[in-house]
Amino acid sequence: MKKITTVSYNFPMCGGIQYQDHKIYFPQPDARLPVKLRHGGVTWVIWGRRKEESNRFPNGGWARIDSIKMGKWKPWHPRSVLIPAESFMDKDHDKQSQWITLVPGMAIQALLAERDGEQRVYVVTEETPPEYHWIHDRWRRLSGPESEPSSNDLI
Repeated sequence: MKKITTVSYNFPMCGGIQYQDHKIYFPQPDARLPVKLRHGGVTWVIWGRRKEESNRFPNGGWARIDSIKMGKWKPWHPRSVLIPAESFMDKDHDKQSQWITLVPGMAIQALLAERDGEQRVYVVTEETPPEYHWIHDRWRRLSGPESEPSSNDLI
């Protein structure tokens, strides 16, 4: 009998990211996010999994930091990566889009999942800072301009 692994993800978060002249929204089929490479360039990776997709990746586009720490993502061989972005969007409790501008050089932390040679990227979330609770109960985990995952963690 196969063991089914349950992964916590933030299903109601409806997000978007702006990178250069691209606005990427999770609900778009085949949405791809820029993932920072060691040399400073980017590669584009499919953002999570939508309900209607039939593959073995977790549904949604987000990975809660607590589920990562508990090891629930191990079946997908997770690696820490950074998503360069100028801003990101969440829907508030009234379903209104709220764009948050990042300080130049900041990046969004993400998890690169892999299964059978295919990759997906999931935005890492944590508790929302008190000043943004009015927007959403989960928040993207951010890295400062000088932060970077270790070289072993980059794709």
